[in-house]
Amino acid sequence: MFSLFSASSPLHPHAQNLHPVSEAFQPSELYGPLQPKDTEWTCPGGFAVETQIFYNFLEDGTSLMCQVIHSAVGVWYPTIQFTCKIYNPNTKEKIWKSVNVTNFTTPPPGLDKRSAKADQFSITYKSKPGSDEPEGYTLTANLDNDLQITLNIVRAVAAPGFKIGSGPNGGFSYFGHDPKHADGYVIHRFWPRQTATGLLVHKGHATPVKGPGMFVHAIQGMRPNLVAARWNFAHFQSQAHGGVSAIQMEFTTTNDYGKKGAGSGFVSVNVGSVVLGGKLAAVTAETKWPGEEQPESAAVVSRAAHTKTIHDPDTGYDAPTELAFRWAAPSIVADAQGPVDASVVVDVGNLDAPKGLIEKVDVLAEIPYVIKTMVNYVARTKPYIYQWLNPAKLSVSLPTGLIEGVSDKVEIDGTLYVETSFIS
Repeated sequence: MFSLFSASSPLHPHAQNLHPVSEAFQPSELYGPLQPKDTEWTCPGGFAVETQIFYNFLEDGTSLMCQVIHSAVGVWYPTIQFTCKIYNPNTKEKIWKSVNVTNFTTPPPGLDKRSAKADQFSITYKSKPGSDEPEGYTLTANLDNDLQITLNIVRAVAAPGFKIGSGPNGGFSYFGHDPKHADGYVIHRFWPRQTATGLLVHKGHATPVKGPGMFVHAIQGMRPNLVAARWNFAHFQSQAHGGVSAIQMEFTTTNDYGKKGAGSGFVSVNVGSVVLGGKLAAVTAETKWPGEEQPESAAVVSRAAHTKTIHDPDTGYDAPTELAFRWAAPSIVADAQGPVDASVVVDVGNLDAPKGLIEKVDVLAEIPYVIKTMVNYVARTKPYIYQWLNPAKLSVSLPTGLIEGVSDKVEIDGTLYVETSFIS
């Protein structure tokens, strides 16, 4: 699909060399229903990272993340990791496991490529067409002698999975002058709201799992240091009003990719969605081009902002102390037409007194050696990820019919997980 080293020269060095998915579809076309192939493992070669991630919140407020990462680094053999992070905000206990798995295979015998297994885990896709819960996954992982995980994950029929835009090009942002012969690409496919039940066993102690979350299948078909200089991710869930979620994923390109070729970068590409009353209500996508204003009254808004920052000498970056996220788009629910507008602001404290900070992750300390070598010595980057978990309030304006008994505005209490990544 793409070539890292194109043999042909661009027509003009200042021609556009970023083609974001957020510019490819009209506001009425942003919702792209997922096809079975969309969440199949592709296991790309070259320089590429493919991942499936399940994020969930437990009833006691604990955050649970399970992730499979398939990393291809040039001519080296792919590295497949299973990572898991569990954080209890009440006890401040943090469990982190990252295991290089063995004997990874997809599809497992008798299944399609939406399922995968290795010696340390299995993820099995299951389908029940026509039911209230038409699809889901069963996840089991034995990551160490002291940590075992069993999850049953289901998606409700009213909250379907999506990508930005329909068809084979739906979801893709392309890097390079010619999208048909791109330097690389980024794609995300989401389940904006799912429910997990199951069991965590840590050091012999069993903890029941029950709570809402999201699922994402993503591919960076390019060296990670070339894709983005920054990432922002927001994941809000609430059990109120029949189920509410608001998710957002944003990357900001390096200076090499933009509207006028190299040197016109630092373009922010943002995609997201809002679930209200248990129904997928709106899908959002927006591009922030440097030097161009984004009107507050735009028909579609999908924005992340570091509204307050402070220089962090530990990392060398200007870390946010307050973040704001906003989603706005026409409702995609047939019998509840009108604009949907949602926003959340979260105070994450300062360096001396952080609020909800799970961890500042030194990425180079966590990734496999061959990838670390490529990132650190070839790219000369110093990537860090800030992770926060906080109670939050989602403010929503909505049309009648999305939430029973609500016809204008509502504030919804829930839980917000935020990641901010600095790559270079």
